[in-house]
Amino acid sequence: VAEAPARANVRFVVARAEEAALSSGSVDLVTVAQALHWFDAPRFFEEVARVARRGAALAIWSYQLVRVHPAVDRLIEAFYHETLAAHWLPERRHVEAAYATIPIPFEPLLVESFEMEETWGLDDLIGYLGTWSAVRICAERRGVDPVAELEPELAAAWGGAVSRRVTWPLALRASTVG
Repeated sequence: VAEAPARANVRFVVARAEEAALSSGSVDLVTVAQALHWFDAPRFFEEVARVARRGAALAIWSYQLVRVHPAVDRLIEAFYHETLAAHWLPERRHVEAAYATIPIPFEPLLVESFEMEETWGLDDLIGYLGTWSAVRICAERRGVDPVAELEPELAAAWGGAVSRRVTWPLALRASTVG
């Protein structure tokens, strides 16, 4: 937030999702990006109902496992489901289920599926994998960086391409509030 560019019509606030520093009935859209599994969901939804204007929207989204190229994808899937399996926190199951495991007390909206896309080099992908919470937990427990162990296999699977199209399937749960 300290790094966000100043805008005349935007006010940045840091607060718990369950205790927003916002006026009642003042919000047209509430968004949650890959974070609902960390909230006290019942309290959060009460707060959404409080701050939302009548007819406001709630958009909760998460992204699924990154997709690059079949050979790279196989390595990442094994890394995620095997190497890191014991290191994911239990809340991760909600992300894997696209938040379908958390009841949302508002009227659902139908939305089409879509994906996020980027063009990356191998170093970008390796850096991204290093941000996963299970990678940090695994490294702390084992004393070895699991991404560094995977890197030679990833490089071989990546091939000679300078960059590749990288996608993440997105799961969106949208609702109207009030």
